[in-house]
Amino acid sequence: MVEVLQRRQQSSARPRIKVSDEARFFRGWLQRPLITGAVSPSSRALGRAMASYVPDPALFSENSRVLELGPGTGVVTQMLLQRGVPERSLVLIEYSHDFCKLLRQRFPDAEVIEGDAYAIGRALPEWIGADPLEAVVSSLPLFTRPDEMREEVVGRSLEMMRPGAPFIQFSYALTQPVKAKKIGATLELSPWVKRNLPPARVLVYRSADKASAPPISSADRVKRESKTS
Repeated sequence: MVEVLQRRQQSSARPRIKVSDEARFFRGWLQRPLITGAVSPSSRALGRAMASYVPDPALFSENSRVLELGPGTGVVTQMLLQRGVPERSLVLIEYSHDFCKLLRQRFPDAEVIEGDAYAIGRALPEWIGADPLEAVVSSLPLFTRPDEMREEVVGRSLEMMRPGAPFIQFSYALTQPVKAKKIGATLELSPWVKRNLPPARVLVYRSADKASAPPISSADRVKRESKTS
């Protein structure tokens, strides 16, 4: 009987945690719609799809870094950890003070920086230093900013990364937030992730004048296809 009650208490608690995150996100959107950009967090399905494009963490060096822009409540962050990215390798750039406090509680070994991700042009060396940057994962609402600012975010990130490293962005739109040719990059598009509201897809930018990305294993390819369905 006690075990049944415990299970009921656990199951009833889970929705409250989810609603709490959604409430935080919605409140942030009401206060700063152009900064938050969405009324609810990304789904775990979209987060898994984004994380699948991060290079194999087994090949990371001790001081490798993965930069996440606009992590919000940490849905994509959690999927990066499931991908195998060490928590100590994560650098999270978040504008919202409330979200920063939440992220520090949930990911104590990650570096959480309260700042403007769109200032990446001047701030990236300070955020990363000389450490190798393996990937940039962005949930920024790029379409709320001018073309020049979007191109700065993606282009500057690619300049700071090793050959073939990805800038990973999601979008609800049919058009791309940054035209790859304008920043000398290539662009890979995922299938639409239907288990997200609204449906979204993953865009992966890589520098066109650098070496191609490491080959994708058949196992990773199958995982990606299953995560977007």
